Amino acid sequence: MASLLHLPADDSVQLLVTHSNIKTFSAEIRFSLQTTVEAVKDKLWKKSGTAVDSMRLELYDDTGSKVGDLNEDSRPLGFYSPNSGYRLHIVDLDPSSVTSGGWLEDTSLVEKYTISDEAYNKLDSNFRKFKEKMVSQNPTASSKKLPENYMEDLCTNIKVGDRCEVEPGAKRGIVKFVGKAEALGPGFWVGIQYDEPLGKHDGMVKGLRFFQCPPAHGGIVRPDKVKVGDFPERDPFEEEEI
Repeated sequence: MASLLHLPADDSVQLLVTHSNIKTFSAEIRFSLQTTVEAVKDKLWKKSGTAVDSMRLELYDDTGSKVGDLNEDSRPLGFYSPNSGYRLHIVDLDPSSVTSGGWLEDTSLVEKYTISDEAYNKLDSNFRKFKEKMVSQNPTASSKKLPENYMEDLCTNIKVGDRCEVEPGAKRGIVKFVGKAEALGPGFWVGIQYDEPLGKHDGMVKGLRFFQCPPAHGGIVRPDKVKVGDFPERDPFEEEEI
């Protein structure tokens, strides 16, 4: 008679997750040892973009030695005996995967649409014409500027490394940057690495690097949108019915 693997209901481990195609991808994620390998893959698909069917998971111990491949989707994670601090490496087996080619990390590889000034000015409507129209209707509006210390007082209790929740949407993550960002406008800003791919970039905005995070996990917002405190990473499986 086959024996069953019995694990404590609250047993979990925190693993460092890396990716074969996205060299800058690195995240510490907590998993229940009772979660199946297939469910782990599904969770990592949402974070990395690699499809479940194209994903191979490799487990490495804290010395860098390979423990083995997680090649049985129906097995619980605990079957492979991972400990906190181990590394779970995603190998993307799809050569045409969205993660391949390096363009998620290097935007210079993405073909940009360009238009000459002459062609742009010939458009019936464009932002330049709209801006000129608005200034002509309200010439004093363009002279109103925010002070250089705008919202500085709200940054007093926000520190790099703080867990936080960002509105709108109650998006959770970790503070990665606090300070001025002249390229975005006067005043103070807060850079966030979201737990899920809900951001717009990897910490680089308008060609300037404010912080480093996985692609599509970064956001920079005003401090009044940020609430710091005990906001742990949400487990998308905790509310699922068994």
